[in-house]
Amino acid sequence: MTKTFTVVIQQEDDWYVASCVENNVASQGKTIDDAIINLREAVALYYQDEPIPIFHPAFVTTLEVAI
Repeated sequence: MTKTFTVVIQQEDDWYVASCVENNVASQGKTIDDAIINLREAVALYYQDEPIPIFHPAFVTTLEVAI
């Protein structure tokens, strides 16, 4: 079975940190691809012995704020 998750990737120094929005699982890698590969493994392990809940779609956007 496959599920789709929402992922946010941010660069922190020399690493990329990938975070799953639905469950707050995160991982990192030296490249974006490595971060995604590592996050995929972490999320699979997170749900290894747990039923996967039903998620509602997440909408991601940007917000401009005058500061």
